[in-house]
Parts: sequence; C-alpha cells; structure tokens
Amino acid sequence: MLYNLLAPLADEHIFFNLFRYITFRTAGAIMTSMIICFLVGPFFINWLKSKQGQGQPIRADGPETHLAKIGTPTMGGLMIMVSVLISTLLWADLKNMYIWIVLAVMAGFAAIGFCDDYAKLTKRSHEGISGKLRLFLEGAVALGAVIAVSYVAKDEYSSTLAIPFMKDVLLQLGLFYIPFGLCVIVGAANAVNLTDGLDGLAIVPAMIAAACFGFISYMVGNAVFAEYLQLHFVVGTGEVAVICGALIGAGMGFLWYNAPPAAVFMGDTGSLPIGAGLGIMAVITKHELVLAIVGGLFVLETVSVIVQVMSFKLFGKRVFKMAPIHHHFEKKGWSEPQVVIRFWIIAVILALIGLSTLKLR
Repeated sequence: MLYNLLAPLADEHIFFNLFRYITFRTAGAIMTSMIICFLVGPFFINWLKSKQGQGQPIRADGPETHLAKIGTPTMGGLMIMVSVLISTLLWADLKNMYIWIVLAVMAGFAAIGFCDDYAKLTKRSHEGISGKLRLFLEGAVALGAVIAVSYVAKDEYSSTLAIPFMKDVLLQLGLFYIPFGLCVIVGAANAVNLTDGLDGLAIVPAMIAAACFGFISYMVGNAVFAEYLQLHFVVGTGEVAVICGALIGAGMGFLWYNAPPAAVFMGDTGSLPIGAGLGIMAVITKHELVLAIVGGLFVLETVSVIVQVMSFKLFGKRVFKMAPIHHHFEKKGWSEPQVVIRFWIIAVILALIGLSTLKLR
C-alpha cells in the first residue's frame, strides 16, 4: 500500500524514492511484522488461554518431559498470520499478482489448520479433522495456486523444472507440472507441521528458509542478477521478498513467546500456512528442488515418519524410538534445548548448501 501511494511521489520528493526499492520495503516488512507480533502476543496468549482451558492436548505416549507443557495454549499461528498479513499489505506492491497468490495460499492453509486445531481442542485429542478431508482441502487450495501461477507467468518456462547445480538441465513437465506443484505446496505444509513438535524447533528453520527464498526471489526477479547467475528470470518475483521479510519478522516476534518454556504453540494454524507459503514461493521462483535442500530439516522429519510407519506395517518393527525424529533423540536422552539448537545448526548448514546452488552450476 505504501509503495502504491508514495512511490509515485518520488519525482517530487527524493525521500519517497526509497519506497521503490524492494530491499527497503523488505526491511520495513521485517520490522513491522516483528513489532506487531510483539505487541499482539500478550493479548492473543491471554485470549487463547481463556478460550482453551487445558490448552493443546499432549500425547500420552510422548516424552515424559512434555507433560510439563499441559495447559499451554495453541493456535499461536494466528499471531503470525495477522502480523504477516498487515505487514505485507502495508509494504508490498499490491498490483503484483504473486503477492495475492502467496497470501491466498497462506490464508487458506491457516483456515484448514485452524479447523484442525479446533477439532483437537473440542475432542481433547491430538487427532484433528480426518486426514483425507484435510488433504483434500489442502490439495484444492494448492491446485488453485499452481494454476494461478501458471496463468500469471505465461512463458515457456512456467511448466519446467530446474535441476540444482545443472544450469543447462530443464525438465519440461507440461501439464504434469500442475500435480507436481500441488505436491510441493502440500508436502512443504505438512513437513513443517511434522517438525513443529518442540518449542522453537519449527519457527527458526522456517525463518531461515524464508530468508533464503527472499534472497532467491530478489535474484530471480532482477534481470541483471538472473543473467549473471544464469537463472531463469521471472518478472515480478522480486516482490515476493517482501512477504519473506514479513514472515521473518513475524517469526522473530513469535519466537519471543515460543522460546522454551513456550507460552504458546503455533499449532496447525501456524505450521501449515508457513510451510505452504514456502512451497508456493518455490513454485513461483522455479526453485522447487532447492526448497528440498534449504528445508532439508523438514524433509528429514517427514522421511523419519514415513520410514517408521512403513517399517512397522511391513516388518512389525520400529526404526526409531519415536517419530518424528526429534522425539527419537529426546527418547535417547537429549534435552529439548539440545535437540532444538542442534537442529537449528543443521538448518543453517542446509540453507547454505541450498544457496550455493545459485552459483555452483
């Protein structure tokens, strides 16, 4: 909004020229969303406590240390979504269709997550709405988003898949790109959701991934940088960096209240839209496979669950003491802060590897 109102005044007053720069508006989005999340945090937490009573249901078969979390409210993702939405609408170019697509995806997945959290609270169980219904709703939102991106892009590369580290390899998927893009978005959403099992575990890697895709979107959306790095130039994607900034700022504000011992959990209301937001950003910037590297921690958590389930069904044995894998290390005797901080370190390393694909090709 500020861009649309103030950037046209740059010819009259040089100060307003700042609003033409994506970097300036991204920084503004970071600060704005962080401050909003800081300010609304106590209100949201008190309100959630008053409505939820006993808070998020805790799994009886989980680590014993988690019993201390009983009574902690969930749905803290509402804080993140409010902060991201206000900050993005304030700092982004509202004429850019990619902005509205990302916001629509995040809002849609937040609504699904809210329904899932609400079902868990009312049933006093860690089982929310049925898995099939949830996947159907997620697929519907993701399908609409991928089709919208293909319509907005309208170029020969809109249905291609770039391979990291291989500059000349582009796989033309054609119509198969639509289900592929759908899987990227839904997969990313549920991968972040599976990772959100310890205080601060999911939000920091999500912020790291958002920072990476803020940088990637800026590079891909700039013709000069894209040509230098031999990336596919996608017009208008630079604006996505503003949403990435808003997500980073909201993440920092939320982490203030989610740091151990957490005063609030983000719940599916937060983890699903964050993951879906990263997924649609990867689709828009044509860096779908890079997301699997940058968000490798989320992939690891998901694979651990798949391996655990398949092993138990096929052989009647469990590979891990408990899945997702962060609970496995808790069962082995690692303290919660040890697991969280070590996983943060892994997330940073994977992010650096992911960013290296921009040049090593």
